[in-house]
Amino acid sequence: MTIWTDTLQPGNPYPLGATWDGNGVNFAVFSANAQRIELCVFDPSSRKEARRYRLPEYTDEIWHGYLPGAKPGMLYGYRAFGPYEPMQGHRFNPPKLLLDPYARGMTGRLTWTDALFGYRINAARADLTQDRRDSAPYMPRSVVTHHAFDWGDDKRPRVPWEQTVIMEAHTRGLSMLRSDVSISKRGTFAALCENWFVTYLKNLGVTTLELMPVHAFLTDRYLEEKGLVNYWGYNSISFFVPYAGYIANGSATDLCMLVRILHAAGIEVVLDVVYNHTAEGSELGPTLCYRGLDNANYYRLAPDNLRCCINDTGCGNILNLSHPRVLQMVTDSLRYWAETFHIDGFRFDLCTSLGREDYGFDARSGFFDVLRQDPLLSTLKLIAEPWDPGPGGYQTGNHPPGFVEWNDVYRDTARRFWKGDEGQRGQIAARLSGSGDKFEHSGRRPWSSVNFLTSHDGFTLMDTVSFNDRHNEANGEGGQDGHSGNYSFNWGEEGETDNPDIVDVRDKIRRAMLATLFLSQGTPMILAGDEFGQTQSGNNNAYCQDSPLTWLDWSLLDTPRGKEMVDFVSHLMAIRRTHVSVRRGRYFHGHNEISPGVHDIGWFSPHGTVLSVEEWEDSEGRVLALRRATLRDGDKDITLLMLNASSEPCTFVLPEPRGKWRFIVDSATPERDEESVAQSMTEYEVSAHSIVLLAFQPQPQEENLEGRGS
Repeated sequence: MTIWTDTLQPGNPYPLGATWDGNGVNFAVFSANAQRIELCVFDPSSRKEARRYRLPEYTDEIWHGYLPGAKPGMLYGYRAFGPYEPMQGHRFNPPKLLLDPYARGMTGRLTWTDALFGYRINAARADLTQDRRDSAPYMPRSVVTHHAFDWGDDKRPRVPWEQTVIMEAHTRGLSMLRSDVSISKRGTFAALCENWFVTYLKNLGVTTLELMPVHAFLTDRYLEEKGLVNYWGYNSISFFVPYAGYIANGSATDLCMLVRILHAAGIEVVLDVVYNHTAEGSELGPTLCYRGLDNANYYRLAPDNLRCCINDTGCGNILNLSHPRVLQMVTDSLRYWAETFHIDGFRFDLCTSLGREDYGFDARSGFFDVLRQDPLLSTLKLIAEPWDPGPGGYQTGNHPPGFVEWNDVYRDTARRFWKGDEGQRGQIAARLSGSGDKFEHSGRRPWSSVNFLTSHDGFTLMDTVSFNDRHNEANGEGGQDGHSGNYSFNWGEEGETDNPDIVDVRDKIRRAMLATLFLSQGTPMILAGDEFGQTQSGNNNAYCQDSPLTWLDWSLLDTPRGKEMVDFVSHLMAIRRTHVSVRRGRYFHGHNEISPGVHDIGWFSPHGTVLSVEEWEDSEGRVLALRRATLRDGDKDITLLMLNASSEPCTFVLPEPRGKWRFIVDSATPERDEESVAQSMTEYEVSAHSIVLLAFQPQPQEENLEGRGS
């Protein structure tokens, strides 16, 4: 291996990471408490350390140096010297090779061994006893990179929020069971670049693909020892490197190609990102990167016991975004993905943790302030998971303007209403109209609520109507992991069944729930596979299952039930695009009169009368009619949504306006389409467990609507 020089030149403290300038590489890494940091260069052919250099300069708590002649492809790591004093929060241990927090590339697998830990496993004094074994033989290497990709005329679709439809999906799970994708590409970005996937999203009506974590992540030791993996990927070890398992040809340009192809089809790409914790775990976890560089600054430590990490995330540690250099690392990472990969937005896992200062959650924390004022990041889609397990961790509706939030209240209400629980009529009304009780403040709009029925975390939609209880035994945790309160119901038998009556009611409930999702104000999000009946056999916490249990079963599309459901969902998305009253980007308040006697929003009983206070308070109320009216380009769009969550049909008397109504969708009879002409109707029978949408037709039509209108 070429040896460039005996010592490093001073270099520059910025930019952080390893930066090639055509003549050599500048190395810069943050550590406020290290006494010395050394750069280790490795021979790519033997994995052995070929040379070690001391970073010669220290500027504003940045250690830096420049290596002339170094090029992209060079393998490297750091060793940090300083006190090993866990009681003071310091865990420096030079025998432990450390990844570069800003590395743009990484190679090699981590091999779990006791040598990865900074302390002696099973020692009497536990983590107070330093382990001095070299961890390099078991560690991945950071890689110097130089990214180049021809973006051509690529442009961000910038889909307005009120027109956004999100699909949450797992990069690997999308293509593993696709027989029309070559084996070498399955499970990778390259598989999703192919026409089958782009066409499917386009035909379905998805505007925004939200990919579960693609940052380089690790499988925890205890999972690996059980023969399981960290399938979901919520265990980041690098915030700048794409996960190697999702790259088919060894180049991160696979992701660039996917984004460019989806952009050409008008589809955005959002990444689920995990900046709340790292794969190093608690104070008893391994020393791989941040812990060895400056444990006391990268992580929040218990004020009364600096030996211990604060564990507000439930994952062992929490990144200290109150420190400007750690906050800089997160925002630099976000800009990197936005600029280098043209990513359109980010969904922040456990976002409450990112907004938590020493005194608690603050919507004006440094993290939120930095993103909201950033000239690039503030223009992207910013999505918060608005909770974490820490104190005051539930913050749905309390994130700042500029962010939209996952709305778990929507999920739970929709499930409970269609399950037939008592006292849900007022709740479902609030969810249908954009959850203003949660989000209507600070100029926020209905689309601030990300409405969802299911997500990666929990039951699939099919499992929600097929299981009363979770069945997580395959996870090896006694079946008690995952949520216990799912608001699910099996409708007669637990799990798969051949009983046609149970199958029929399950399908009706699924269609009713999906219709509720897409006919509500707010931003709808669907879990990939729900549209054709994906099941995880009752596992509601499949984070460690990389198998057909979690891979999408595309063969369901070839079944009559699967095809019917996909067509139904596609129709719902088309309805949403067509009828602005369904997806209106501002809240309705009932103050504006769109037609004589017809205000922008109204709630009605099956008798066609405005719901009384007594009817709102009736805990047995399971039927409801919602009329919404708005103007678009001078034209009136008036729709009537009728919900019947009871077990018997219900005939609704139609409220004003009088005239002709046009059938739009009935979840009980999904084969009917919008080709029907309008007719004068005074009432409509809604089947049990069903939802119906009608649209008022101002101009009379000659033909009559066939069906159950009267």
